[in-house]
Amino acid sequence: MTQTVNPTSIQEIFEAFNSLRVLIIGDVMLDSYVWGRVERISPEAPVPVVTVQRREVRLGGAGNVILNVQALGAEAIVCSVIGTDEPGDRLVGQLEGRGLNCDGLIRSSSRITTIKERIMAGSQQVVRVDTETDKYITDQERNLLIDKAKELIPTCQAVIFQDYDKGVLSPEAIADITAFANEQGVPTVVDPKKRNFLAYHHTTLFKPNLKELKEGLKIDFDVTQAGALQDAIDQLKSRLNIQGALITLSERGVFIDFQGETHRCPAHIRQISDVSGAGDTVISVAACCVALGLPPRFIAGLSNLAGGLVCESLGVVPIDKQRLEAEAVEKKLL
Repeated sequence: MTQTVNPTSIQEIFEAFNSLRVLIIGDVMLDSYVWGRVERISPEAPVPVVTVQRREVRLGGAGNVILNVQALGAEAIVCSVIGTDEPGDRLVGQLEGRGLNCDGLIRSSSRITTIKERIMAGSQQVVRVDTETDKYITDQERNLLIDKAKELIPTCQAVIFQDYDKGVLSPEAIADITAFANEQGVPTVVDPKKRNFLAYHHTTLFKPNLKELKEGLKIDFDVTQAGALQDAIDQLKSRLNIQGALITLSERGVFIDFQGETHRCPAHIRQISDVSGAGDTVISVAACCVALGLPPRFIAGLSNLAGGLVCESLGVVPIDKQRLEAEAVEKKLL
């Protein structure tokens, strides 16, 4: 159930984040990094030989949303299907090592755990190797996922659908879980991908980026033209019967249409190092704000601020709560 707060300060909002439980449903995976140096070309083929200096494994996909929600102070609960394989064991170890709630995690012997391995020479990516499947989970696994979600939703203040098109989320699961969440009065916040884009009917807040919006609706428009973006959002809201949309516009900031209000927040000037994972941060912040019943202008403003902040760091990193709070106070977002 949404916790509507009437905050008198930014500090009060950030303190309220600590009382939230957020269920993250979607494609959780591993990001693996191998760092090394290149000093020669292989005699076997015209490719560089990378001499390994260090290795690192991180949570990826929906896992980064889980880490962002946790970084905001809320309890993040994962709900997903992974394999019983060795990468799955490592993924569970990553979750448990961070004290994360794994009550909604389902292990399947018929499914492989997604792992994306990046071979790095200095700061340059040489190659990426993906071990994954994008097939939908089986009917039995889908029923288990739905049952887990229904068990956990009544104890949560928000549900995030974090879709990476790897098959954990299907139209059937989305419809069943959304209907139950709506019955329970728990808001649903969506970060969509292409395959299920038009499956998220009756959700609370839908957060595609501009490219995903155009591809999902199969339309093209000039975002700089007056009214063009709003026309696309009106079409989106009509087709999905959603309550609102938060569109990330890269260097143009964000646009929100929610609860009868529309607001555009320009991007803040920053030294951008890496845009990877910014969308994960935006959805995490937006979901926690929606869970507290905060006004649309503030939801958009804080999400926009957080997405820009993580772009200053190299690699995918969760939000720094203290820094975000300090900037929110400085920018007078409330």
